[in-house]
Amino acid sequence: MTTLETQDAEYMRACLTLAAKGRGLVSPNPMVGAVIVRDGRVLGTGFHRQFGGNHAEVNAVLDARRRGEVLEGATLYVSLEPCFHEGKTPPCVDLIIAQKFSRVVAAVKDPNTLVNGKSIRRLRAAGVRCEVGRCRNEAIQLNEQFFAWCRHKRPFVALKTAQTSDGFIAKADGSSQWITNAESRKKVHALRASFDAILVGAGTVIADDPLLTVRSVKGSNPLRVLLDGRLRVPLDAVLVTTAGETGTIVYTARTRDVEKLEKISLLESKGVVVVQLRAGANKKIPVCDILADLAEQQIISVLVEGGADVYRGFLRAKAADILYQFTSPSQFGTGISGIAARDDSIRRRLRSRVKFGRDTMDEYTLTYV
Repeated sequence: MTTLETQDAEYMRACLTLAAKGRGLVSPNPMVGAVIVRDGRVLGTGFHRQFGGNHAEVNAVLDARRRGEVLEGATLYVSLEPCFHEGKTPPCVDLIIAQKFSRVVAAVKDPNTLVNGKSIRRLRAAGVRCEVGRCRNEAIQLNEQFFAWCRHKRPFVALKTAQTSDGFIAKADGSSQWITNAESRKKVHALRASFDAILVGAGTVIADDPLLTVRSVKGSNPLRVLLDGRLRVPLDAVLVTTAGETGTIVYTARTRDVEKLEKISLLESKGVVVVQLRAGANKKIPVCDILADLAEQQIISVLVEGGADVYRGFLRAKAADILYQFTSPSQFGTGISGIAARDDSIRRRLRSRVKFGRDTMDEYTLTYV
């Protein structure tokens, strides 16, 4: 690398570190960080702090102004192409041109069709030297949920499983509390805080009565989603009784049954949003229809926490992007098996392996034949 390339990489890594501070706070927007530099001196920094608030470039400019800096002729580093369109805030590309930056370095183009290279072209047309690609892979990895959402037009989906060393995710009666240790469970709460929604099936609710909120770590509660084609969820389930405090959606099969319609009314009176969708004869709702409905609500990421039938449904639909697999040293001997280690239609690529005490978390990228 030349000296300039080395400096560009250093400042872009600083942008990515700043951007990550917005994790769990800015969705459905991407996480973005910005650094303003002149002659090797940082004039201002900023990141996108919350959805609807100032973008990273604006916060970096404001920071530089507070310091009394002159921005004309400076270089702006930003971890994602600046926005071109007016949404919750004005287009950042106009601000950049107005501040007379001489150079803009962006890690990667914004895949949103409203942007996707338009800001880069506009900057160049305005005489701003614009370069794209420094730390590109790291920038895409940071915002993989956003990039996948733009690419697939559906939420990014992660499966989270906890299994014993002999491969079971639950006992024969469906219960699974607790397979993993406290350290692993804390990590799960951190994962929840980084997703827009958390999804489970009716069997998990009936067996474990989970709260599905973020605890033990700082972060916002995700939207809670229940797949319940037969509308089996108990009215006294904690998901139902706390629906007024934490957003909760139940997806169920369309029905004209009087008893089920009465139950839907009772669920809605407790704050549950009930969405009726088409279903097959077995009352299973197509995964693609659920994801399409969530996408319309600007939900860009979903963490699926079970159970076994739900996992299989997402895998059959080729709709799961990654797998977080926690494995504990405990054994059940018999029970409900987890995701099959060998499946000719699914390819796993190990991304990382982390130890939590005696537990192990393997993170896989999933692809399909």
